[in-house]
Amino acid sequence: MSETAELKLDGKSIQLPVLEGTENEKAIDISKLRDQTGYVTLDSGFKNTGATKSAITFLDGEKGILKYRGYGIEELAEKSTFLEVAYLLIYGNLPTKTEIEDFQRKISRHTLVHEDMKKFFDGFPSKSHPMGQLSSLVCSLSSFYPESLDPHQTKEEFELTIIKLLAKMPTIVSWIYKKSLGHPVLYPQNKYDYVSNFLYMTFGQRTEEITIDPVVIDAMNKLLILHADHEQNCSTSTVRIVGSSDCNLYASISAGVSALWGPLHGGANQAVIEMLEKIKNDGGDVDKWVNKAKDKNDSFRLMGFGHRVYKNFDPRAKIIKKACDDILAKLGINDPVLDIAKKLEEVALNDPYFVDRKLYPNVDFYSGIIYRALGFPTEMFTVLFALGRLPGWIAQWKEMRENKEPIGRPRQIYIGEKDRTFVDIASR
Repeated sequence: MSETAELKLDGKSIQLPVLEGTENEKAIDISKLRDQTGYVTLDSGFKNTGATKSAITFLDGEKGILKYRGYGIEELAEKSTFLEVAYLLIYGNLPTKTEIEDFQRKISRHTLVHEDMKKFFDGFPSKSHPMGQLSSLVCSLSSFYPESLDPHQTKEEFELTIIKLLAKMPTIVSWIYKKSLGHPVLYPQNKYDYVSNFLYMTFGQRTEEITIDPVVIDAMNKLLILHADHEQNCSTSTVRIVGSSDCNLYASISAGVSALWGPLHGGANQAVIEMLEKIKNDGGDVDKWVNKAKDKNDSFRLMGFGHRVYKNFDPRAKIIKKACDDILAKLGINDPVLDIAKKLEEVALNDPYFVDRKLYPNVDFYSGIIYRALGFPTEMFTVLFALGRLPGWIAQWKEMRENKEPIGRPRQIYIGEKDRTFVDIASR
């Protein structure tokens, strides 16, 4: 007999089914609670609410575990490429040699974006934020490919929509960066793999040949893999709930980009660098700012340390720390901001105050350092986060549609005014 939870309410006993996931997570199914009792539950921020059943990503914050489709993030980051992980997330299995070659070939055929998209950049103000540009440009793809608006696309049409978005995203992101510099854009070179092509379009010049350092390629692959999915976070939930209205993939992903833009979500790695700049401009006294962070009466908080979900350590941070060390050693960068970052890292890993509270450097701390070392301006950091998160968003949207999940419609507890009488404007 399956396990149930008992709810006693208004003198009645209601039996609620208990569900158990494959990783032994347990949930009380309240999907029929309102029908049976007239009550709804209140869970601000949905921190205790499972909005869906998903087979994509497993996360255990207490134990520091992150898995994509059953594969540990450590093994994927060490042995796989970002494109392989994208295939895994979207289609459920690691690709065979033939499958990944076919996947790469299909993507390579669609890396160009419509020339009219160039005109959008002329319309953006010179100071417009890259995330605002990205959200607009991704959403505009639905206008260039109106067939994507049909919620009843054939399987082949559906797959082509996915391929087009995966293919064009690196081109769009690189163009946003190039335009911020006032440089001419570069067109994709399909002789390169997915990540190398992005780096070529981003850092290449029309005036000279460029060779991308393998250490940089490896670090970028790892960064994108580590950001590829993270269960039902704010932006992923946004993609699913927008898609649940039968909204097309491009507009749904654009909504996810906008959700990621928030500084409480995807802007954390940008906040890390801004914090380091602040410390540098104050004279670079790391001890002073560490003491401020320890002072409970001081509002200052160290950005990039600890994690809302991971209560022990962020498994992604352990992986990206080595890539960060490799990048800094390889490029030999002399940057006082990065010197401050290394001092803060040493403090956090050794000071009992941080160790006892498990305030370890997280993935945002290290990714911000790497992006800065590669030469990206801080405003581009969240755009790079979106590039990595794209396959996870697509996988979640695809799963939601294939499961025929109903349109998202949260309830509320109304606390407004009751029965008011209308007063004519002359008497108000």
